[in-house]
Amino acid sequence: MNQVSINRDSFAKYLDQALDITRFRDYCPNGLQVEGRLQIKKVVTGVTASLALIEAAVAADADAILVHHGYFWRGEDPRIIGPKQKRLRLLLTNDINLFAYHLPLDMHPEFGNNARLGQQLGLIADGRFGENDLGWLGTPSDSQVKTIGGLARMIEARLGRAPLVIGNPEQTLGRIAWCTGAAHNLLNDAIVAGATAYLSGEISEPTVHLARESGVAYLACGHHATERYGVQALGAHLAEKFGIEHRFIDILNPV
Repeated sequence: MNQVSINRDSFAKYLDQALDITRFRDYCPNGLQVEGRLQIKKVVTGVTASLALIEAAVAADADAILVHHGYFWRGEDPRIIGPKQKRLRLLLTNDINLFAYHLPLDMHPEFGNNARLGQQLGLIADGRFGENDLGWLGTPSDSQVKTIGGLARMIEARLGRAPLVIGNPEQTLGRIAWCTGAAHNLLNDAIVAGATAYLSGEISEPTVHLARESGVAYLACGHHATERYGVQALGAHLAEKFGIEHRFIDILNPV
């Protein structure tokens, strides 16, 4: 029996519309970034289109790779040399499509990184904050999570990575704010929104002082660790909708 496939351009059109890419002013192009074969039977998803992920996709006989972090970022060296050349050559040689969605995947209400991180951590979302409502607000569904220390332990158990905590572990939790990836710049917005703790992936030097001085705890949970779940959910949705094969490949990253 022939395996089900979908036309590449139809696949791209569906993703672009489902993720509403025209809504965003982003740091990179969203959608099909590298064109490969016309028919897609198997898609590999991952966080970042690294050489290791492409090699794994080649080994898995994938027709397309779908990631959160793709290529052609604003301000980067446009030359096709070094690591970029190796990645692109491997994609083109194997006729593999590369699809990448940055802010549209962060913000999607069902498949988005923030939505899926909240589900992974058992957070009940009840509000948004920040520019374009990028940040999420809510409370833990587990009534036993009552302090910053309890929240940190729950995060470690569910993400498999201990967060860096700036704040008093004994502090009582109220509302929790979160935004995946490198969203440390949203801490002040989270403070204004009334959060007692803010979760993101990365942390910067000024963020430490702002957290200490405001009394709002900051938990740096890992850029990669917080952004694994959206692309997995999107890949599973595509497999169910179109009948194609999907495999998530996690290239571990300690950052």
